[in-house]
Amino acid sequence: MAEESKDSKDSFLYPIGNYRGKFSPGNLAFSANLQIFAQRVSYLCALETNGKISPEDTYHEIKKFWEQLKQSKQEFLDNNQFDKGK
Repeated sequence: MAEESKDSKDSFLYPIGNYRGKFSPGNLAFSANLQIFAQRVSYLCALETNGKISPEDTYHEIKKFWEQLKQSKQEFLDNNQFDKGK
């Protein structure tokens, strides 16, 4: 019962939309990472707006998440070997 409650909470807090673009494993993986980035930025902006974290901390956290997203892009979209299964 507790596991079901956790899954429900996670799906509410971290929703992932269906992918509707041209399918490839790289596109799908990057889309999921992009959605996670957007959700994290949204939470950080809400925390900063409500005075829970400083603007500087918010900036540094968003910058860290941006670097992770750039790495994800290089790994999944710029790397043709991923889509070819090599």
